[in-house]
Amino acid sequence: MPSKILSGPTAALLAASVFVVASAAVAAEPLRIGATYITSGTDPARASNGWALTSHGVGENLFTVDKEGKLVPELAEKAERTGDLTWTITLKAYRRFSDGTPVTAKTLAAGFDNTFANNKAALATGGKLSFEAAGDLTLKVTTEKPVPLIQSLFAEWPLIAYKPVGNGNAVFTGPYKIAGFKTDASIKLEPNAYFAASEKRSPVEFRKFGEAQTMTLALESGELDLAFGLPSEAVTRLKANPELTIKSFPVGYQYLAFFNTTRPLLGDVKVRQALDFAFDRKELSAAISGGEPATGAFASYFPFAGRQARPTDLAKAAALLDAAGWTKGASGILEKDGRPLRLLAITYPQRPDLVTMLPVVKAELARIGIAVDTQVVENISQVAAAGDFDIALWAQHTAPSGDAAFFLNSMLRSGASLNYAKYASPDFDAILNRFAAEGDPAKRVAIALDAQARLFADAPASFLVSPVWYVGMSKRLKNYEPWGSDYHVLRADIGEAK
Repeated sequence: MPSKILSGPTAALLAASVFVVASAAVAAEPLRIGATYITSGTDPARASNGWALTSHGVGENLFTVDKEGKLVPELAEKAERTGDLTWTITLKAYRRFSDGTPVTAKTLAAGFDNTFANNKAALATGGKLSFEAAGDLTLKVTTEKPVPLIQSLFAEWPLIAYKPVGNGNAVFTGPYKIAGFKTDASIKLEPNAYFAASEKRSPVEFRKFGEAQTMTLALESGELDLAFGLPSEAVTRLKANPELTIKSFPVGYQYLAFFNTTRPLLGDVKVRQALDFAFDRKELSAAISGGEPATGAFASYFPFAGRQARPTDLAKAAALLDAAGWTKGASGILEKDGRPLRLLAITYPQRPDLVTMLPVVKAELARIGIAVDTQVVENISQVAAAGDFDIALWAQHTAPSGDAAFFLNSMLRSGASLNYAKYASPDFDAILNRFAAEGDPAKRVAIALDAQARLFADAPASFLVSPVWYVGMSKRLKNYEPWGSDYHVLRADIGEAK
């Protein structure tokens, strides 16, 4: 007589119980992971925690971008448009939060409502969204603005999926769960017993390092199994170490300079254009031993990226400054009405390449008579939001959901919460408005190119380098494959050697 085959919810619950037992039996040594960043907290609706918690392997989205850059379902099964502003999202069956409770439309709706109430970055693409559970696995979504591709919106980093449990706390669905957290220092992770193959994963100790050189030394001394974001100048030395594996990979990030358009000296578009022409992108790429000169706001492998490297032209820069009324003083620094052209450029240690680039930027601007003071600040978002800078060297993944609109809407649209340049252009906003009504991929590419052309003319930012990054692994993680920039550092397929 054949044995009975279990299916449906019974099978799912049995599988979950197996995960729990298997996970409890694991007594492996923790994986030791180092990086120059860590989530600022465990509240998924605050700041950029949604991104960081997903990067740490704690959270997931309804949709995501896979290793090949393709938009794919994650917690969702599919999404169907039902009206100009309405969608129905079908969830995957039998998924569970790390506390064992089922992932349902009602629970996710509560989490998303909390995010939209507390994180302005979530509003960038579709405005304020509202949610209704039409069944355990059916989530009805209404957007404030038309959204041609809701899958891309739900792959954006603010829209991490979670179950609120009060006081800013939440439970997530990723391959790891939080076992301990020390602000600005470390996070301890355990395998999520309700995530498939949890028995194959070890606990994780994730440490933040204040700067990349200290992290490099920790890797060399055997304190780390994975060091994410190594400084390029250490790579040659590290590759000679037989105990380590060093890998590089291209990222969707762009290194750029935001110009504070509300500062007196940078309110003049001619001065901003001169800065853009003064940057030598080949020199900046060489300084960090990798990457290529930026062609615009997006990495070159995206269809909506520019095809020509942004130009360097010191003669044009000088002519623009002359037209703006700046003349060289006795010290060689440009002056106007007795005031020197002196700017404050800032960056942050969590991106070591930017720290390396900062003195190069200072030297490049000195060639056209601009004096630059420099600062490395720990909390760049706070300083930038306060407007205490002229130039901010910044690293940003500009297409994390595989689409151009989110970055442009969230960081450069007039009044956007992350618009650190304080750029306000009705013409630019009108270009971005076209994204809301256009679903054809080729036409969306054209919109993105038009938007970049406007940015090149107005120069609220200067796009500098498309970088490559380096990671180092001990023998225990020699099979680790980096991808997805730093949006998916800890993944279900961590690649632990057996």
